[in-house]
Amino acid sequence: MTTLSLDGLGKRFGSFTALADVTADIPSGAFVCLLGPSGCGKTTLLRLIAGLEPPSDGRLLVGGTDQTHTPTHRRDFGMVFQSLALFPHLSVAENIAYPLTIRNVPRARRRQRTEELLELVRLPGMGARRIHQLSGGQRQRVAIARGLAIDPSVFLLDEPLSALDANLREHMQVELRELQQRLGVTTILVTHDQKEALTMADIVIVIKDGRVQQIGPPMEVYRNPANAFVAGFIGTSNLLACRLSAQGQHVTVAEREIALTPGDVVQAQPGGAAVLSIRPEDVELSPSVGDSDLPATVTFIRDLGESVQVSLDCGDHTLVATMPPRARPDAQVGAQVGLQFASGRRVVLAP
Repeated sequence: MTTLSLDGLGKRFGSFTALADVTADIPSGAFVCLLGPSGCGKTTLLRLIAGLEPPSDGRLLVGGTDQTHTPTHRRDFGMVFQSLALFPHLSVAENIAYPLTIRNVPRARRRQRTEELLELVRLPGMGARRIHQLSGGQRQRVAIARGLAIDPSVFLLDEPLSALDANLREHMQVELRELQQRLGVTTILVTHDQKEALTMADIVIVIKDGRVQQIGPPMEVYRNPANAFVAGFIGTSNLLACRLSAQGQHVTVAEREIALTPGDVVQAQPGGAAVLSIRPEDVELSPSVGDSDLPATVTFIRDLGESVQVSLDCGDHTLVATMPPRARPDAQVGAQVGLQFASGRRVVLAP
C-alpha cells in the first residue's frame, strides 16, 4: 500500500527553481533516503512533505487523500531536525512528551508513552536527566523518541546523524534501521552520505540540482546507475571515456577494445561517444599485460586493513581498484600491470 504519493512537486524561490517535477510513490513501511550533494534540494523536498513549505507546483497525497495544503500539525508526521532542536530547560522525559503535552494528552498516558519510548530507544531510567548531561548518541535517541511520540504515520529525518563521529554514526545507522523495521513506520531520511543510504534504505531517491536522477532500491541504483552523475555519486566508480561500437558489442578505451557480454548494461547509443562505469571491486589486476588487457601503472597502494585500494594511471584515465587483503597484488608503485573489468558488471552510459 502506498503511504505517500509525490505528484509533480516543485518549489521556486523567486526566479530560482529549487525543485522541479518530483514524482514518486512511497510504499507503507518503506525506509526512503533522499540522497544528493549539498544544495540539491533534499531538505526542501522534506520540508514540502512535512508542510513546512508550500509547494509551487504539484500535490502531496497521503493514503490517496490530497494533503498538499494541510497544516503541518495536522499531518500526523514525526520529524527529527538536523540540529535535533531539543529543549535544554526540559528533562529527557519532558522533551519526549512535549508533542503529547501540546496535544493535551492526559498526564498518565504521557508518562506511560514516555516510558515506552525510553525503553524503545534504550534509555531506560534516564527520563529525569537534563539534555546537557547526555552524550551525542543519547541526545540523538531522545530526538528520535520525541519524533515517535505521537506514533506518526510518516517519520521524517533531516540528516540527524551528521554531527556524530564516524564510529557512533555507523552504530546509529544500524540502530535506527533496526528500530524502523521493528515499528514498521514509513521513514524518509535526508542524507548526502552514500554509505548511509546504502546501509539503511529500501528506496533511494537521487537528486541533483533540484531534479530527480533515479529512484530505486540501493543495489539497483549502485549496479545500474541511470547516468554518469549517479554512477559517480553512489559509492565510487571509475568513469572512462570510451566509444561504443556500431553494433553495441564492444567499447574502445585507450585504443583497446573491450568486448561486452549479455550481463553488461548498455544505455548509450551505438556508434557514438559513451562513458564506461566500472566499480573498483570489479577491476582485476594482472602482473603482466596481456593482449586483451588495458595497460596501467600503479601510482599508489593504500592498505585499509579490511581492504586494499590500488590507484592506477591508464593514459588519460585514473582508476581505483579495491580488493581483499588476501588478493593484494604482487606489485609496487611504478609497476606496469594489466587490467580486466569483470564481465556482467560493466555499465555503458551516455556521455
